[in-house]
Amino acid sequence: GAMSVDSISDLSDNTSKLLEALQLSHPHELDPRRSLGKKKMLSLNPITWQVPRIVDRCCEHIETHGLQTVGIFRVGSSKKRVQQLREEFDRGLDVFLDEHQSVHDVAALLKEFLRDMPDSLIPRELYAAFLSTAALAGPAQLAALQLLLFLLPPCHSDTLHRLLRFLSEVARHAESSRGPDGQEIPGNKMTVSNLATVFGPNILQKEKPGEKDAGAMNFEDSTAVILVLQRLIEHYQTLFMVSPEMQRDILRRLFQTDPDVIDYLLRRK
Repeated sequence: GAMSVDSISDLSDNTSKLLEALQLSHPHELDPRRSLGKKKMLSLNPITWQVPRIVDRCCEHIETHGLQTVGIFRVGSSKKRVQQLREEFDRGLDVFLDEHQSVHDVAALLKEFLRDMPDSLIPRELYAAFLSTAALAGPAQLAALQLLLFLLPPCHSDTLHRLLRFLSEVARHAESSRGPDGQEIPGNKMTVSNLATVFGPNILQKEKPGEKDAGAMNFEDSTAVILVLQRLIEHYQTLFMVSPEMQRDILRRLFQTDPDVIDYLLRRK
């Protein structure tokens, strides 16, 4: 059944099962604009899309109002307005972000949420493993990243997918372009590299916020964090897709270890 999720920490104690380890849904299944007449791809996830409301609302606001905003995520914001928005979300209010909110305030709120999560979006126990992929290249690097993504809890995985899709869209508008009438449409200047530099330390955290040396990161780690997030932004569509071969392999394993899960999937299909 569906679950209402507003905080990733609400789900952090879930026990991880083989089914959840491969819960990544096919991107077409997650697209609300998909054609209703199309045959739906089978997902191994029995739980609906789990993205905290604050993340989804911030991404939607910037996608609607801020893609042409120069220096988005780098220009200063109003600390007072950001704090007010944060308190409204914390109180459980159904906060709607519209054109009256500053894009820079919403951008700062999104960064704060990711930075201050009790467990970082990519769990800290996987920090070293994700960073080690920076030493790989090409298909080997992408294969390692995909296997690591399969280890994320469902809520972390869904939220990371939503964030990477959003960052990819921001980067797509980095350069200036020409409109149909020849007028110049300014770019936001936030390339994949710039976005990875801004968001990397908020997504991949070695220590909890507030802990000793939490803000300190050596040059090698900092470079690796940026490179890893660049690859995640650039290749998120293929990284978050479970191949038919892997699904078949998992189903064979489940048939031996968890036949009840097989019954569930067959009934669901």
